[in-house]
Amino acid sequence: MIEDSELQKEIIKIKKDINAVILVHNYERDEVQDIADYIGDSLGLSRQAAKTNAKIIVFCGVYFMAETASILSPDKIVLLPEKDAGCPMAEMITASELRSLKKQHPDATVVCYVNSSAEVKAESDLCCTSANADKVVLSVAPDKKIIFVPDINLGKYVAKITNRNLILWNGYCPTHAALSTEDIIKAKKLHPFARVWSHPECSPEILNISDRILSTGQMTTTCQKSEEEEIIIATEMGMMCRLVRDNPHKKFYLA
Repeated sequence: MIEDSELQKEIIKIKKDINAVILVHNYERDEVQDIADYIGDSLGLSRQAAKTNAKIIVFCGVYFMAETASILSPDKIVLLPEKDAGCPMAEMITASELRSLKKQHPDATVVCYVNSSAEVKAESDLCCTSANADKVVLSVAPDKKIIFVPDINLGKYVAKITNRNLILWNGYCPTHAALSTEDIIKAKKLHPFARVWSHPECSPEILNISDRILSTGQMTTTCQKSEEEEIIIATEMGMMCRLVRDNPHKKFYLA
């Protein structure tokens, strides 16, 4: 059995030999983040890879992320370590389902969340991230209808902060949907001085009792600037690794 340190050395050697760059999403496990060239959110990583001279992109994430990297770097080979790694939310809408929805609202502008397949993106007018979804929605003329897919929770949040009526699809992230207000209340009782940071893919009930609503990228940058010392994180557990590594003097708790 190869020790982790030996395996890491072997991976790094192969990476150099074939001129590859290793991208690792914030949600990946510690040992995977340890071998990354870049750690971040899906679109940020794809943009970073496009700037490199690497011929091969190894994307440690899910399928739609690898597709995004391929879209931004059509001249590079993109490898997905686990070819069946999928995003349940992205799989909750297909291109044909979106086409049917568009027929019901032929004058609507379609805004799709980056957590969607390339086929769904191709049927959309605009694409957004969880960090800029409000700005993208506000870029659409006020008198235009807007279809927002696939995440209903992010859509509800964006509708609230932009005061726009959105036609929503009933997609969601199972991990974020599994969180309950009881989880947050329990965490607050255990850590009364901690602030609650939630991802906008969480339910409106969770967001209503959160101190901050942030994308994964915003969590990393905000944490480095914030004076908050104890934080309850309402998102995927892999995010803890990144936050602890970047902010060893702070305390983090999973919701």
